[in-house]
Amino acid sequence: MHRDEIRQAGGAAYGRSLAGMGINLLVRNIAEETAWLAAVLKLEIIREDSNFAVIGYGDQHFMLHVDGTYAENPLLSLLPETGMRGGGIELRLYDTDPDAALASAHEAQVAGHGSVLRECSDRPHGLRECYLLDPNGYCWIPSARLTG
Repeated sequence: MHRDEIRQAGGAAYGRSLAGMGINLLVRNIAEETAWLAAVLKLEIIREDSNFAVIGYGDQHFMLHVDGTYAENPLLSLLPETGMRGGGIELRLYDTDPDAALASAHEAQVAGHGSVLRECSDRPHGLRECYLLDPNGYCWIPSARLTG
């Protein structure tokens, strides 16, 4: 399904279009999360309402759901009401300028949104990367290939 179709599709049609592997993050506040993703990581907000969002990165997309949409789902009982989420998972963005994302993350952190877990550094596995925590505590790692 193309981005324009995603914007217009009903929930059932969108669900039937999904294939392969997908990512869905449960968040406390859709608007706060999408604002951070757009400002810090420059991700595309394909579709958004107060309960649900579809986020684009290159030719891929993933979903956000607000906690309340999972009221009948047992997963909700495993989430902390406050504090960090997503411990142990890294959300890696391999084609995102880590230095630009870090600068935006510092601005967001001053405004009380998210935090910097690790500054940018050149890593032995051939990537320049930093570790950024979004307002829900998910760890995003923007990275760029090192040359040479």
